[in-house]
Amino acid sequence: MSVKIKLSLMISMIVFVLLLLNLILNEYSTRVNLRSDVERNMVAISRQVAADVTQNTSENEFVQSVLIDKLSLASYSASQQLPASAAEVTRPQLEMVASRVGLSRLSVMQKQGDEYVIVRSTDTREEGTISLTWRQRSLIREDASDQHDQFWAAPDTPNFSGTAALLAQETFYTDDGHDYVIRCYLDSERLNDYQKMAHTTSFLENMKASNPTILEITGFNPNLFRADTEIRIPSIIRSKELAEHPIPFGTYEYRSAEQDASDVQAALQGKRVFRYTSVHHRSIIKSFVLIQQPNPYVVGLVLDKKPLMRLMDEQRSNQLCISAVLLCIVVICSYGLSNILLRPVRTILWKVNEVSVGRFDSSIDVRRKDELGQLAQRVNAMSKNLGIYMTKLRAAFEENRSMKEYLESFINHTTDAIHVVDLDGRITQVNRAFEEMFGYTTEEAVGQALPLVPEALKDEEQQTVEQLKSGKPLPARETTRVTKRGKRIAVSVTTSPIHDRHGHLRAIASITRDMTSRNEMDELLRRSEKLTTVGQLAAGVAHEIRNPLTTLRGFLQLQQETRKLNERHVDLMLSELDRINLIVGEFLILAKPQATRFEVKDVRFTLGDVISLLDSQAHLCNVIFVTDFGQDDCRISCEENQLKQVFINVLKNAIEAMPQGGEVSVTARHEGKFVRVSITDQGIGIPEEKIARLGDPFFTDKDAGTGLGIMVSQRIIQSHQGHFEIKSKVNVGTTVLISLPLYNDEPKSNS
Repeated sequence: MSVKIKLSLMISMIVFVLLLLNLILNEYSTRVNLRSDVERNMVAISRQVAADVTQNTSENEFVQSVLIDKLSLASYSASQQLPASAAEVTRPQLEMVASRVGLSRLSVMQKQGDEYVIVRSTDTREEGTISLTWRQRSLIREDASDQHDQFWAAPDTPNFSGTAALLAQETFYTDDGHDYVIRCYLDSERLNDYQKMAHTTSFLENMKASNPTILEITGFNPNLFRADTEIRIPSIIRSKELAEHPIPFGTYEYRSAEQDASDVQAALQGKRVFRYTSVHHRSIIKSFVLIQQPNPYVVGLVLDKKPLMRLMDEQRSNQLCISAVLLCIVVICSYGLSNILLRPVRTILWKVNEVSVGRFDSSIDVRRKDELGQLAQRVNAMSKNLGIYMTKLRAAFEENRSMKEYLESFINHTTDAIHVVDLDGRITQVNRAFEEMFGYTTEEAVGQALPLVPEALKDEEQQTVEQLKSGKPLPARETTRVTKRGKRIAVSVTTSPIHDRHGHLRAIASITRDMTSRNEMDELLRRSEKLTTVGQLAAGVAHEIRNPLTTLRGFLQLQQETRKLNERHVDLMLSELDRINLIVGEFLILAKPQATRFEVKDVRFTLGDVISLLDSQAHLCNVIFVTDFGQDDCRISCEENQLKQVFINVLKNAIEAMPQGGEVSVTARHEGKFVRVSITDQGIGIPEEKIARLGDPFFTDKDAGTGLGIMVSQRIIQSHQGHFEIKSKVNVGTTVLISLPLYNDEPKSNS
C-alpha cells in the first residue's frame, strides 16, 4: 500500500472518528434535551389537568346548589297542592303536581312502625318500598342538634359504572300540616342543561384526544392510595371525591401498583417523579406531580414513548446521512491532497534508491524552501557524506581484517586454551590449544554445552557465572577440569565477561592453563620444605630438651656424689621434667594427627566459656574483657576442645602483653559464609619484622614460652578450614583475626 493511500486513509479515519464522536455527542445531547423537554411538558400538562379539575369541581358544586334550591321550591309547591292526609293523596294528583313543578318522580312516605314506607308514587314500582336515603337521614337526625329541619337534600351517590355519569338529586320535605313526608326526585332526563354545565370528566378525554401521546391521566389521593387499594373511580369530580376516594378521577389501566404507590408517596414529599418503564408491552413515561389545591392530590400522567423515539430516530438518520456525505467528500479531497504533498517525496525516494545501490554522485534539484525542500538538501548532504564515509569504511575494513587475522593467529598459537560460551552455556568459539588440552575438535565443541566442569564443582562454577553477571571482577583461580576422555587435569582459569556496545553481558570467555607440571614442582618444593621443617623441629626439640636434661644430669650427679636427697633439688628436677613433657606434648600435636569429632557449636558460647575460665587471671593482671557478639547465627562445625585451646592461647598472650593492665576486646560476627572472631589487646605490640616469624617452631620472645602455642593454634584453625591472621603495631596493640566457615544445615547432595 502506497504512502498516498495510507495518508488518505489516515485523514479519512481521523474525520470518521470526529464524525462518530459528533454523532455520539449529538445523540447524547438530543436525549438529554428531549428528556428535559418531555418532563417539563408533563409537569405543564399535569398543572393544566389540575386547573381543569379545580374548575370542574367548582362547576359541579354550583350545579348541585342550583338543583337543591330548585327542589326546595318544588317541594314547598307540592306541599301546597297536595292534601294534608296521605290517605287522600292519589297517583293522578302526584303525576299532575310532578308535571307542574318539573319533577321526574314524586312520592309520599308515611311512618309504619319504625320505618317510613312509600305509600303513593308516580312510579308504581316504588310503592310499598322503604327509602334507604330516608333511613340514612333518620340515623343522622338522631344525632342532629336541630330537630326542626323540614327540608333535607340527600347526598348524591357517585357513579362507579364507568359509563356516562347519571346526574340526579333526591329531597325530602315535611311540615306540621301533613301526616306524611314528600319525596322529590329529579334525574338527568330533566337536567340536560345542568349536565352540559357539569360535564364531569369529559375534559380529560378531550385532552387525550388533542394530544395522542397522552395515554392516561389519573388522580391519586396520597393519603388513601396503597398498592392493595380497591380501584373505584367516580365519574363526577367534587371536593368530596378528591378527599374520600384513593383515585378520585381519570383512568388507571397502566398500573404497577407497588411502584406507583411508592412514587405517589415520593411526590407527596415534594419530589417530581418521572419513571421510564414498560407496561402492557408498551414503552411509556410516567410522571407524578403534587397538587395542593383544593385538597392535596397527585396527578399521574402516562405518555407514549414511541413517538419520542421516532423523533430521535429521524434525527439520528439525518445525522448519519450528513456524516456519510461529509466522509465521502473528505476521502476524495484527502486523496488529491496526498498526491500533491507526496510529489516531492517521490523525488527524494529516487535519490535514496540511487544511494542504496552505491551511486552517490547524482543530486536532487531543490527548488522548495519548506520542510520537504530542507529534507531534499539533507539527502544531498547525506549522499555526499556517505561517499566520503564509504571510502574511509573500506580502508577501516581492510585494517580490521588484518587485525582479525593477527588476533586469530595470536589466539590459535598461544599455549593457553581459550573458549567462549554464551549465557546458555553453549560454546561459540575455541582455539587450537583448547582442542589439544581437552581433546574436542572445533566442530565437536561449537554449539554444544561440553561437560568440562566436574559434577562436584558445578555449584562453584554457577556461583562464578553469577558473580560475572553481577559485574564483579574475578581473579585467576585454580580448579579442576575434565577432558573428552574423562581425565581430570589441574588448571588455572581466568574468566572474563564479554559485553555488547550497550554494556549488556552477551558471553563469557575463559582462558585455561594446564597446571599439572607446575603442581608437580610445587609438590616437590613442599616436600623439601617439610623436610626442612622436620629438621628445624628436630633441632629445636633437641635444643629445648637438652637444657633441662643437662640440669637433671647435674642434680643427679650431685646427689650421687653426696648420697643425700635434697628436696629443693627434687622440686627443680620435677619442674624440668614437666617442661620436657610440655615440649614433647605440643610437639606431638604438631607431628601426630589427632582423632577429632566435629560438632555444631556456637562460637559465642565457646568464647564465653573461655572468657569465664580466664576471668580470674585477668582480674589479677588488671585486665578487663570487653565482648561484642552479634545477633546473627554464629554456628560452626568444630572440635570444641581444640577451639578452646586456640582461644586460651590467644587470650593468655593478650593478657601477658599488657603488664600494666588494660582492655581486651573480643568480637564475633557473621560475615558472608564465615564467622569472624577478633581479639584485640592494648599491649606493647609486636615489631613488624617478628610478625612474619610468628608460628615458627620454638620462636618466642617470652622468658617461659615454648614458641609452639601460635604454631599449634594455626594448625588447629587450618584443620577447621579457617584462617589465622595477626596484625600488630608497637605500643598500640595486637589484633588476632580468626575466620571459621559458617555451618550450613542444608543437606549435601550425594553426587
